Amino acid sequence: GAVSGLMSGAGSGSGAVSGLMSGSGSGSVSGSGSGVVSGVVSGSRDAVFVFPGQGAQWVGMGVELAGVSPVFAARLGECFGEIGRWVEWDPAQVLADPVGVGLASIEVLQPVTFAVGVALAALWESVGVCPAAVVGHSQGEVAAACVAGVLSLADAVRVVVLRSRLFARRLQGRGAIAGIALPADVVREEVAAWGGVLEVSADNGPSSCAVAGPMGVLGEFVERVRGRGVRARVIASTVASHSSMVEPLRDELVEMLAGVAPGRGRVPFYSTVTGGLVDGGGLGAEYWFANARRPVVFQQAVRALLADGRSAFIEASPHPVLTMAVQDILDESGGSGGSGGSGAVVGTLRRDEGGARRFARSVGEAFTAGIDVDWQRFFTGVDSAHPVVGLPTYAFQHRRYWLEAGPGGVSDAGGLGQCGVDHPLLGAVVELPEQDGVVLTGRISVSTHPW
Repeated sequence: GAVSGLMSGAGSGSGAVSGLMSGSGSGSVSGSGSGVVSGVVSGSRDAVFVFPGQGAQWVGMGVELAGVSPVFAARLGECFGEIGRWVEWDPAQVLADPVGVGLASIEVLQPVTFAVGVALAALWESVGVCPAAVVGHSQGEVAAACVAGVLSLADAVRVVVLRSRLFARRLQGRGAIAGIALPADVVREEVAAWGGVLEVSADNGPSSCAVAGPMGVLGEFVERVRGRGVRARVIASTVASHSSMVEPLRDELVEMLAGVAPGRGRVPFYSTVTGGLVDGGGLGAEYWFANARRPVVFQQAVRALLADGRSAFIEASPHPVLTMAVQDILDESGGSGGSGGSGAVVGTLRRDEGGARRFARSVGEAFTAGIDVDWQRFFTGVDSAHPVVGLPTYAFQHRRYWLEAGPGGVSDAGGLGQCGVDHPLLGAVVELPEQDGVVLTGRISVSTHPW
């Protein structure tokens, strides 16, 4: 398959891309710099856009990218404009705040992270990477529904803002969610001993799940698990969603979202409420209550995507929080889940790496995983500051440093200037020039010398 590499420039500019390298062969680029991304693929593939819930946020996320990408800034501005219709605080100021105080409140955090995810999806589409399907985790389903066209931007913002405001008023401070690096089935057995106070709120992958419950009990459970050497942490700015603590909010939540009008959408929507493909027309008020109340079956939804031939995933988020879980599912499924070829998982930005250079590297990772990229649009839209340098128009020359057999096949020893030797191990002899010595050659194998 084709081998491609994307090189990020090391200069002082916006750091997008200084060159693209392609060739053929094994895919190894020896001696290349740290900014080169390489890979081997057997053909092009479509990408699934993945949208996480909470945990991907960081102070300053998206600020640098908004300063250099008109596409990202424009879509972010559209989202902020809709959010501004419902809130009294300024989303742009929340992002620009060097301390990030606003991100500690769920009613601020969820709308802002929604906007960043939707804007990142628009940036991917601006370089020719359009989603073949979408999947979202928890509140990430709202962003997925918006990008898929199932919800209008206005309706998606309505869901995010009103629901997070209700959570802040009724649930914040009472409970939270913790990520546990254990299979969901194992954790279900462990939390059963807590008398229903704790619940498995998400099945993320073969070795990752989440638990929801009251703050004190949840903290005690996390410390107990850590004591056994298991990675576990309480996720910041969360409430005990995807648990029975949400049940009392049903009537109020359904009533406030009664005006949401979903449609079929332009992209297949895979639900982490049901674990499979759903008709977008059913994503009304009742669905968004279920999205907050029922456990997140992210692993089941990803396996459904694999079964349908989708094996390339791009997480549209300011920091990858689901890529490891998706990769674990791919590995356990043999790389592709029966879709052919190996799977691929790519992030977008990373914590404290929120500019054009990081996005350029992610685009390179997607390209070398077999996802088609429109490089002309990339260099005119994302990295217009750097000129595109064309590769040579001639075919790359390949030199082999060993003898090739002639048209007549393998020559005999005499034709190579050697003399035959009647010996069970040696096949030919040649005298060394100007020396009193010889070189003896032969070939030994179990097929010719079974003894």
